[in-house]
Amino acid sequence: VQLQAFGGGLVQAGGSLRLSCAASGRSFSSYGMGWFRQASGKERDLIASISWSGRMTSYADSVKGRFTISRDNAKNTVFLQMNSLKPEDTAVYYCAASASGWTRRTEYDYWGQGTQVTVSS
Repeated sequence: VQLQAFGGGLVQAGGSLRLSCAASGRSFSSYGMGWFRQASGKERDLIASISWSGRMTSYADSVKGRFTISRDNAKNTVFLQMNSLKPEDTAVYYCAASASGWTRRTEYDYWGQGTQVTVSS
């Protein structure tokens, strides 16, 4: 599966952005999907993930209550709605796909290119 993320940009603190990740290839609905982010000088962290069907989701504590992951299997797309953005949310955001699970960082096999999100104070 090939992934392409887009929707990043510059936003003021308190604002919102919606990231999208389009997948090409077969059987998108059989992949768990996740959004990761990597701030400058830091590790890449899994911040939101969603099961194959979309019925189950998981969030890192740092984004819980502010970010929402969703997917549209008919359109081979996964989304990340980001509200109440903070300067510490500034990072490169990546979408990823997992053929074997969806809750753990090490399960992700396929990666899109990153999209930069910058939150100004």
